[in-house]
Amino acid sequence: MPKEFMYRGHTLKELQEMSMDNFIKLLPSRRRRSLLRVPPEEQRKLMMKLRKAKKAITKDTEKIVKTHCRDSIILPEMVGITIYVHNGKDFVPVEITPQKIGHLLGEFAITNKRVRHGTPGIGASRSSMYVPLR
Repeated sequence: MPKEFMYRGHTLKELQEMSMDNFIKLLPSRRRRSLLRVPPEEQRKLMMKLRKAKKAITKDTEKIVKTHCRDSIILPEMVGITIYVHNGKDFVPVEITPQKIGHLLGEFAITNKRVRHGTPGIGASRSSMYVPLR
């Protein structure tokens, strides 16, 4: 039997039924402070899009939500939605799971790629002129 998800002693169902003020009290201080301020216009628009997408999911239609708002905090009402977060080049799909509650959206859309250095080609540098005969 899989272990049930708990966030600071509360189940996901309790978190979703909880008022926003009570949920904010559970968060760490940095997240709590940013949610107590008036949210910027982008974050308000994102929340409206997410609520529309949540209603569309209940009607069995998939609605894509794209955002540049990487500093939005993941709330319990977002669980189950796939949000496409911009990483500077393109939109990365982020499936919101209960374990991501309290984190930022940008944490799951990495902005840099792993550097893979290939073998130097002919003329890449002076040292590449020497090619062993083996």
